[in-house]
Amino acid sequence: MEMPLRAGRLAAAILAALLAPALVAQEPTGSLPETKAPPPVKNAQEPPMSAWERAHQEQLRTDWPWLAKYKDADLKLAAPAPGENRVVFMGDSITEGWKFDAPEGSFAGKPYINRGISGQTSPQMLVRFRQDVIELQPKVVVLLAGTNDIAGNTGPMTLDQTEDNLASMADLATANHIRVVLCSVLPAYDFPWHPGLDPASKIVALNTWIKSFAAEKGYVYVDYHSAMKDQRDGLPPSLSKDGVHPTPAGYAVMAPLVEAGIKSALAQ
Repeated sequence: MEMPLRAGRLAAAILAALLAPALVAQEPTGSLPETKAPPPVKNAQEPPMSAWERAHQEQLRTDWPWLAKYKDADLKLAAPAPGENRVVFMGDSITEGWKFDAPEGSFAGKPYINRGISGQTSPQMLVRFRQDVIELQPKVVVLLAGTNDIAGNTGPMTLDQTEDNLASMADLATANHIRVVLCSVLPAYDFPWHPGLDPASKIVALNTWIKSFAAEKGYVYVDYHSAMKDQRDGLPPSLSKDGVHPTPAGYAVMAPLVEAGIKSALAQ
């Protein structure tokens, strides 16, 4: 029995010697590089925000409707004098950029108050409507809103949502004995700050609703769009440098239209 056992041990030793290189090859050694996961792909860096953009973001965070913008001016404004036909213009940058009483302004010497805020959407205007319109006790409010809704300045919005906000502001005005002038949204073929949204057709649809709503409720409708559009339903270079905001030539078209609308509202 001893010889077979020795033979078996010898065979086992030979087999172990043959397998040893393979076993060693499967174990990692300090000389072999470790396999590492590929580095994460970095997204392209967004361009740094300008000082205006940083300030705007901070303002939205701390005072979303920007009630502070006109708060002090509202508090300092005296009540209307007897017989004063005070008019408040509520809107966005198109309204804010309109010169009222400067030497080159459109309404020098008239009791018209500008409460436009650049970049604003209709929900922001609705929040500040009581402070910046109702409490100023105007006889008429001129309401121009919707461009920035379509641009998505405060997030995506449907036309129905814009229409609801316009209707709510008009309802608030009527409940407080303020006559309403609803203005069409100005034409725009594209937005420089948010291109590719096809605003022209959406503006046409919104204006169709505004005109119909004004007729239904007995409000005055001022149609800037028809008087200012080009063949693409955009704002032509003769009236705007960026296709959205009017130049003095653009405001010169708008002024007599809104004056006629205010006159009609005061006559109601």
